[in-house]
This record gives sequence, C-alpha cells and structure tokens, in this order.
Amino acid sequence: MKSNTKAYIALVFICLVWGTTYMAIRVGVMHYPAFLFAGVRQLSAGIILMAGALAISRKKDFSTTNILRQMLIGFLMLSIGNGGVTWGEKYIPSGIAALICSLMPLFAVMLNLAFSRKSHFNLTIGAGMLLGICGVGLIFRHNIAEVTQPAYLGGILATIIATAGWALGSIINKQDINPVNAFLNSGMQLLFGGLFMLIASPFLDSYNGFVLWNTSGLLALLYLTIFGSALAYAAYMFALSKLPVGVATLYAYVNPLIAILAGFLFMGEQLNGYTAMAFITIVISVYLVNKGYRKQNKPDINSGQSTMALAFPESVPAES
Repeated sequence: MKSNTKAYIALVFICLVWGTTYMAIRVGVMHYPAFLFAGVRQLSAGIILMAGALAISRKKDFSTTNILRQMLIGFLMLSIGNGGVTWGEKYIPSGIAALICSLMPLFAVMLNLAFSRKSHFNLTIGAGMLLGICGVGLIFRHNIAEVTQPAYLGGILATIIATAGWALGSIINKQDINPVNAFLNSGMQLLFGGLFMLIASPFLDSYNGFVLWNTSGLLALLYLTIFGSALAYAAYMFALSKLPVGVATLYAYVNPLIAILAGFLFMGEQLNGYTAMAFITIVISVYLVNKGYRKQNKPDINSGQSTMALAFPESVPAES
C-alpha cells in the first residue's frame, strides 16, 4: 500500500477517533471526578508514548531546559486545555464543548497577533473572527435558559479558558523547530500534564459518591488513553509527515460534526437548527482566519506551515 494511501487512512482514523473523544469524555465524567479521570488518562498515555518513542529511537533530550519546556506545554495544553474541557463536560453537552474547542485556531491567531511582530491583522482575519463570535452567540442563543444556571455557565467558561490554554501551549510547542525526539517530548507533555491534574484533583474535584469500578467509565478511560491520546497522536504525526499541512489538519473541520452527531445518536443530546448554524458559522470562521493568517504571513506559506497545524485535539499538538 502506498504511503499516501496509508496517510489518508490515518487521517480518517484521526477524524473518527478525535471526533468521538468528546462523547467518551462525557461518559467518563458521568462516573469519575473530572481532573482525576483526565489525569489518569494523560499520565498513562504519556508513559505509553514515551516508552514507544524510546523503543523506536535512542535520541533523547532530558536536559533541564527541555524538561521545563515540556512541563510548561503540558500544563497549558493538557492540565488547562484537556483538564478544563473534561471538567466543563460535566455540565455541558459534548457537542457544545466540541463547537467551542473548534474555535482554538482563532485563539491561536489572536495570541499571535498580540505577541508576534510578524503577524498583522487584515480584513479576512477580522471577518473570520466576527463569524466566530456569531457562532458562539448562536450556541448561547439556543441554550439561553441553561446559561442562567451557574454550573452550565461555569462549564462554558471552563471550556473557553481551556481552548485558550491549548492555543497558547500549541504556539510555544511550535517554536521548537528541530526537537531531538518529537514523540518523546509529546510523551513528556502528556505525562506532566496528567501529573499536574492528579495533584490538582483533590482541590478541584468532588469525590462524593465516587466508586472506583464502573464498566462504562473504565471503558471510556481505556478508549481515550489508547486511541484518543497514544494511537491518534501517532497517526497524526504520520499523516502530517506524508500530507500537506492543509490536508492533514482537515480533521479540525470534521471533528465538531462527528462530536455533535455522536452526542445526538448515543447520548441523546439535542440537535437543531441553531446547532447546525453554529457549526457552519464556526467552520467558515476558522477557514477565513486561517486563510487570512497565511495570506499576510508569507514565510508560513513557503514553509508549508499554517495556523491550522495548531489545531491538534485532543487532544501534544487535540483533542480534548
């Protein structure tokens, strides 16, 4: 089988897996404390990925500078990013969480505009951001009654903060142009991010009614650890090495749709006209922002990079 064919198969795998992780998270937090659940997941996935990376390549960078760097990225992307989404899904539907997370490239562009001298605002970026705000407005419009509830509003805000944290961590992660071992670094990010969540769990989680053995919760944890974190990330790295960045990151447009449909079919979450309009609006906004960013940042075009490359889930450059 040709390598490009394998890469497209990997891309389909990524779309399906990362699109369903939101539903799996929702199942998990119905039975387990959020930060405990997410911490065990990412810590376990980090150990798996680090072991695999060291088995494949002897190259490693365990310098203090690199370890501290991966700790920071893991804290931003996993502890705040994945942890915030996981906590938020205790109170909001998985499809709504996926829609908010799909705005991550917008946060990335805004941060780039704020801190990078090479990035400049243009009308295409502005139109995309405006549409993104409209998309969020449509989410709130349909759920206006729920938004008045403190727990639901807290879930929305936690997911927005998580999305911003993931974007900032992604930007810092991409600044390391030539890592000694990218897979090992990603494993360290997962490990440290999970460790920080486990430390925070006693202070942020409620353990009332907590029961260790729950079949549905454990299956969700196993799925997220092996498929959502370890295998999907390896598949993403493979697809990214064989396909153009713009193709390899198409999952960012597909994931919200799969998440919404999965929540509707298997979790009984509502699906209506407002949800559909929010999805279409956000997808168009992400496309416009990405197009505008690449247009005004010619070095990124020549190098084959794009803002959408920051949109890994998952979510390690995803998911949630």
